[in-house]
Amino acid sequence: MLDLKEIRKKLDFFKKKLSSRNNLYDLDELINLDKINRELIQKKEFLEQEKKTISKSKDTKNFEKSKELTKDIIEINDKQLVIQKKINSIISNIPNIPLDDVPVGKDENFNVEILKFGNISNFDFKPKSHTQLGESLNMLDFDLATKTTGSRFVFVKGKLALLERAITNFMLDTHVNINGYQEVSPPLLASENTMYGTGQLPKFENDQYEILLDDKISKDRKFLIPTAEVILTNMVKDKIINRKDLPIRLVAATPCFRKEAGSYGKDTKGMIRQHQFYKVEMVSIVEPQECINELNRMTNCATKILELLKLPYRKIILCTGDMGFSAEKTFDIEVWIPSENKYREISSCSSCGSFQARRMKARYKNDKNETRNVGTLNGSGLAVGRTLIAIMENYQQKDGSILIPNILKPYMGNVDIIN
Repeated sequence: MLDLKEIRKKLDFFKKKLSSRNNLYDLDELINLDKINRELIQKKEFLEQEKKTISKSKDTKNFEKSKELTKDIIEINDKQLVIQKKINSIISNIPNIPLDDVPVGKDENFNVEILKFGNISNFDFKPKSHTQLGESLNMLDFDLATKTTGSRFVFVKGKLALLERAITNFMLDTHVNINGYQEVSPPLLASENTMYGTGQLPKFENDQYEILLDDKISKDRKFLIPTAEVILTNMVKDKIINRKDLPIRLVAATPCFRKEAGSYGKDTKGMIRQHQFYKVEMVSIVEPQECINELNRMTNCATKILELLKLPYRKIILCTGDMGFSAEKTFDIEVWIPSENKYREISSCSSCGSFQARRMKARYKNDKNETRNVGTLNGSGLAVGRTLIAIMENYQQKDGSILIPNILKPYMGNVDIIN
């Protein structure tokens, strides 16, 4: 959430920045409602003070006056609550402000490549897709998943299931033992307030899986997490953190659930875009001025995984129109997929500045003992299913077998090849 006081002070700046984010946001309406809201609050406080003054008097004539003031205060309060609700609705749907070095553009075509790593293999045969490889090995079953569950799900079996688990354990071990993250095994359900804190609600409600609970006591809605970012970041919700405890670095491996509401017709074949998938997620909580340094560090932690797996990748910076709702700057990492002859996203690392912290009321005491919002960051380290795809396709052999990367062999019981 943006700071309304800052919008009030630098309205033209915010209009200019938000104009690059692919949508129109009526800041004039927001400022007008804010003005009305502050006037109502001021008026209510004046009447409350007047009532407090006359209540000290013993004069019975003031009794009727006090009743009238109470009625007026209630009316003004009701009006103010309606206005405040409108303000909250507007500002909750406004995205974060992009940093100055983020390229301006309307879509992915304006993203900028920063670097490439690794050599793309020149196969002496036509490389198969992960779908063809998995089905020929009888280790990926999309038809069975469609029968039992629906489209965009898959059964992963046998040695490929072992490889998937090996990838997850390798990523966790690397992030914990080398990169200094604390492993967390979190709940897979998030409350409505928790989803709001990281920006999934209200704007992206259509993409979430809501769980309907038979709970007559609690009215709180529950959702399956679309990413561990949601639950990990909210671990500091409503807290004032001691500065000496920063940075906080957390990592979790969880299933993730998304309806992919805006992607109908895209990647309908295979494991690229599924409703349920596994991901290793990194989250950092830092002092706001450290966000960019932490973003670079987090991105390097993600790319190191691909380098250890010897998978070709490229790093790009997303333009203003392609960034996520809560992000102020994002690096995407894309891995080479031979069957498609192109790079595909495998990680997205974002700095959110204080945007999420303001929604969550996550704060700390700075070196001047002032209470300030923390900075939050999140990044995939990596998407497990897409890493599985990349290994299958880049390490495939002419006969349809798949070599195991050396770094993963200890996690696979020293299996060399899947055939």
